[in-house]
Amino acid sequence: MTTEPTEPVEPTEPTEPTEPSGPHGTMHRAATVVREMRWWDIDPVLALEKELFPDDAWSRGMFWSELAHARGPGSTRRYLVAYEGERLVGYGGVAVAGSDSGDGAAVAADVQTIAVARDHWGTGLGAALLTELLRHASAFEATEVMLEVRVDNTRAQKLYERFGFEPIGFRRGYYQPGNVDALVMRLSDPSAVPASVNGTPEPSTDGQAAPGPLNGVQGTEIHG
Repeated sequence: MTTEPTEPVEPTEPTEPTEPSGPHGTMHRAATVVREMRWWDIDPVLALEKELFPDDAWSRGMFWSELAHARGPGSTRRYLVAYEGERLVGYGGVAVAGSDSGDGAAVAADVQTIAVARDHWGTGLGAALLTELLRHASAFEATEVMLEVRVDNTRAQKLYERFGFEPIGFRRGYYQPGNVDALVMRLSDPSAVPASVNGTPEPSTDGQAAPGPLNGVQGTEIHG
């Protein structure tokens, strides 16, 4: 068994541009491209990280440490970034974490983080990032994928449920400060995600994100 992905990391096909209407006619949004995260992406990732997770944002050193394990033989991480033109609009990461929750004979993976700029919530970008992370988990030969999400982040939970994640427990007071519980979710087979899930927009009842800095597709930040 190898932990090195069997395929080279290639940029994804640009997502279809959206065309929101405005008071002065139609505005065109540039296509979004998802690719492997490199060291020169750390500054824009940190800026978005601090905007979305002001209370427990990752440090520069933490991102450097993660990327140090993302390339070469024996790599155990894969981090992605999404750009709309020159602007970073999202990022995500997955890590392999040894044996799974069964008999210990296979590899488990953890979704470390998914974050999407607020003005891109509900566009399908979160689903696109998660699709790519699960593809890399499969390349790592992971037989299950775990993640944590805030119990009050129902929008993210709905996204994960569409991909087949199921709740398996709680971690009390996991998100600090605030003492918010985490819902632990598990996907039993990342290679079996239905094709119909990929690229579809996240569900929304009113077109607006629910209140709170972690509502949207993000919510799997692991800072502990």
